[in-house]
Amino acid sequence: MDFGKVITAMVTPIHPEKDVVCRKRIHRLVNHLIETGSDGLVVSGTTGESPTLSHDEKIKLMTEVVKANEGRAKLIAGTGSNNTAETIRFTKEVADLGGYDAALVVTPYYNKPNQRGIYEHFKAVAENSPLPIMIYNIPGRSVVNIEPETIIALSKLENIVSVKESSGNLENISQIIEETADDFTVYSGDDSLTLPILSVGGRGVVSVLSHVSGNETKEMIEAYENGEVKKAAEIHRRLLPLMRGLFSSPNPAPTKFLLNDMGVDVGHVRLPLVDLDEEQGKKLKAIYEESQKS
Repeated sequence: MDFGKVITAMVTPIHPEKDVVCRKRIHRLVNHLIETGSDGLVVSGTTGESPTLSHDEKIKLMTEVVKANEGRAKLIAGTGSNNTAETIRFTKEVADLGGYDAALVVTPYYNKPNQRGIYEHFKAVAENSPLPIMIYNIPGRSVVNIEPETIIALSKLENIVSVKESSGNLENISQIIEETADDFTVYSGDDSLTLPILSVGGRGVVSVLSHVSGNETKEMIEAYENGEVKKAAEIHRRLLPLMRGLFSSPNPAPTKFLLNDMGVDVGHVRLPLVDLDEEQGKKLKAIYEESQKS
């Protein structure tokens, strides 16, 4: 399953006065992302502040993204939770909307399942999902890591086609790529590891950086694939401070600050997250401006 090279983990635009998911801002953001290098979009993921969205807001968001997309980019819906039955139900509901190419299903969080429990969770979801499944391994948020052997075993299930790897363990990621079929795709879930993961056979990145440097992210990937390794490394090093800056405060507050500053109005973050203060915003803007110097 090919979702492209640059998949943006899209922020959720919020109306600044009404504090509701904003249709107009969704359409503008989708157009901005596609026009600046995104091959695909993850909707209602971590960066999309899914924990603070109601069920109805998620459906509204996903519906409006389909309308705005008009079939241009691959769409992946964040449907996972720490409740297997609810994940299955919600994935089916999203599939019924139409327009989605896959579901992103996160490792069950808080429950702390063992590897057998993780396997059975994803197996149950895959067997009951009308959409292909991209596994989301993010132990920093879910507490538990999906071990390579578990991902490799899951990759053999017909409806599990990809993994977004945010474990940061290049050795484990290399093992997954080596021991899975060629049509099982591995995406970096961390912008700073995009180039290293490409070097061991990864497909691309599920990116936060691409909100504000999408064309540069794509240029880096294409340079590497064209054998211009030095150029790719130079782009990586130039963008690295910005990658770090986008996580200098809890995600996606820095990203929303920069988008708003660029005129792509996406509103505020919701509690318990807070927007950047003036000093934080000033520092981040300086980092961004420096990253744009070639």
